[in-house]
Amino acid sequence: MKKLFTTAAAALMMLTANAQVNWKLDASHSKVSFSVVHAMVAETEGRFKMFEGTVSSKSDMDFTDANINFTIDASSINTEDEKRDGHLKSPDFFDVAKYPTLTFKSTSMKPTGKGKTSYEVEGELTMHGVTKKVKFLAIGAAKTVKDPYGQTKNGFKVTGTINRKDFGLTWNAALEAGGVMVSEEVNIVLNIELNKA
Repeated sequence: MKKLFTTAAAALMMLTANAQVNWKLDASHSKVSFSVVHAMVAETEGRFKMFEGTVSSKSDMDFTDANINFTIDASSINTEDEKRDGHLKSPDFFDVAKYPTLTFKSTSMKPTGKGKTSYEVEGELTMHGVTKKVKFLAIGAAKTVKDPYGQTKNGFKVTGTINRKDFGLTWNAALEAGGVMVSEEVNIVLNIELNKA
């Protein structure tokens, strides 16, 4: 009987250790934005309006080695300029007819040691048909909350920088005074709200 109890307790501990908390991205309360330096003098910002994602974490607040899957509709790019958006959707940039989505899949999420909710996220970003390893910094909320409808929520601000040329987005134009029209580096900021499944 004692052996049976010990075995059952061990099994329960294993199940608890492997338990997952599943989350779904709340797109209506999230934002996926980016910025580049334009004409060597100022930043131009843009965002994607359509995206979805899921996250599986160890617990409500422990996202170590969380499993993240994220998809963006490339044609939803919006820089508040219709002509520029059309150029960004063209083969010069995202070529949305050929590559309709951007995807991210995490391979690692580790605490940075700079706070209980600070993580370094690594994963594979696929954009313009090219997949590259990338790193982001994710700063989470101090605690979960319940909204008036009983939905448990958590959230992160995710920041990072990528080089667009690594993904085959190489279009540029030289400026008369030197330099180029669009920077190679792209700054990324995601404000993510999650709903517990």
